[in-house]
Amino acid sequence: MNFDDLGKWVMLAGLALVLLGGLMWLLGRIPFFGNLPGDIRIQTQNVSCFIPIVSMIILSVVATIILNIIIRIVNK
Repeated sequence: MNFDDLGKWVMLAGLALVLLGGLMWLLGRIPFFGNLPGDIRIQTQNVSCFIPIVSMIILSVVATIILNIIIRIVNK
């Protein structure tokens, strides 16, 4: 692998991180996302812990559907 190929992979990884960060920023602005029943929030005086179980399950199902549609379109 030469530097041209490595440079392309690094740029793709950077673009993927930017898109992932933008998606997370947008999801943070949705009022109900992270506040669904089944999301666990534990707060004490010194410690705060948040485990968004249901929100991540919904996000996983939506991502799976979108990726399956994209794969089916590309393979035609």
